[in-house]
Amino acid sequence: MTLKESYLRHIMSVRRYSPRTAEIYSDVIDRFAEFACEGDSSDDALVKALTPQTMRSYEVFLMDEKKVSPRTVSQHLSVMSGFCRFLMQNGRLSSNPVRLVSRPKVSKRLPEVLRPETVSKYLSDTASYATPEGLSTILGRDATSLSVWTSCRDRLVIHILYDTGLRRAELISLRRNQFDSSRQVLHVLGKGGKMREIPLLPSLCEEILLYLHATDVVGIAPGGGDSPLLVTAKGGSLYPMAVERIVRQAFAGTVGKKSPHVLRHSLATALLDEGTGLNAIKELLGHSSLAATQVYTHNSVEKLRQTYRAAHPRAGRDKNE
Repeated sequence: MTLKESYLRHIMSVRRYSPRTAEIYSDVIDRFAEFACEGDSSDDALVKALTPQTMRSYEVFLMDEKKVSPRTVSQHLSVMSGFCRFLMQNGRLSSNPVRLVSRPKVSKRLPEVLRPETVSKYLSDTASYATPEGLSTILGRDATSLSVWTSCRDRLVIHILYDTGLRRAELISLRRNQFDSSRQVLHVLGKGGKMREIPLLPSLCEEILLYLHATDVVGIAPGGGDSPLLVTAKGGSLYPMAVERIVRQAFAGTVGKKSPHVLRHSLATALLDEGTGLNAIKELLGHSSLAATQVYTHNSVEKLRQTYRAAHPRAGRDKNE
């Protein structure tokens, strides 16, 4: 097993990183090795290349030749720093060369959000897919039933993402037995293998129950409690690009980025605007530290600034002075 393979196994089994994160880390290490090892794929060549001088050259190469953004360059350096720490723990390096490399300055990027009324309008426009009457046309596995079932599922995807703030991977991995209708909660397995309990609004609980009934009537993957909560028309677990497509189609007429994570940002910002404490939002989103949650305060401060400038009695005078 190569050093890279050992490191990837370590971050997945010990650090509990997701397969997608491990894939990104693997690509970063491969790109560094391609730059620094001159075609030699051996572990010795890789370790020998891990010097401050080579790391600085790699940083310049990414920024000047590859035109990679400062944020992505910083991510590359962070990945290589973690790899070097792993090698130090295993006696292959005496020090971490990345610590001697200055990181590029990264400008703060505010999370993009959807306005609450935008999400409310979508849920209002699709309300018929969350009622017994609207789903009464589902009679079996015919084309009409499948079309109505798909609309019901797509709406539920949006509703869950916005009401709970789940990450895309968390949504996809949900099983039927993680939904507790009696207590009105979801049991969610998050990053690092940490389980958290998310309270659900009664309306969302009712919609999940209607969707599960519709899924069973159509005859899609009528498995046990460990079967996926959200499925494709063929019965498989919903996959990442399908979730992305559902979100893009739901908000096709709106301006700005449209993704599952934008819905997560939107919920956090809306809760903060309504006075919810940062610690409560941190627990809901499954953040490991409060620092990750505090980024949403910037959106609220910007909203306050706009209100202040529009309403302050001296605002008009300042423009004329």
